[in-house]
This record gives sequence, C-alpha cells and structure tokens, in this order.
Amino acid sequence: MAEAQRIESLKKRHETLERTLETERTRPMPDSAAIAEIKRMKLAIKDEMANLSS
Repeated sequence: MAEAQRIESLKKRHETLERTLETERTRPMPDSAAIAEIKRMKLAIKDEMANLSS
C-alpha cells in the first residue's frame, strides 16, 4: 500500500511541476535555467514512478 501512496504523491508533485513549468514558459522573459531544472525534476519523478510500477 505504501508504494501506491508514493506513486500518488509523485503524480501530484509531477502535476505541480507541470503547472510551474507552464507558468515559467508564459512569462515575458522565461528563465531557461529554471525551465531546464523543472524538466529535470519532472523526469526524475517519472523515472521513480516507472521503477515503482515495475
């Protein structure tokens, strides 16, 4: 059960990062370093979810 809770938590964090990324992209002068960091964090979360699912 803890695994399912962890995956759900990761999904919520991934969604939050997606919203943050969209906000950053729509700013008048987006910070490319911030965008790259958000994408890196999203990928790490996706990888962890995949590892937990298998």
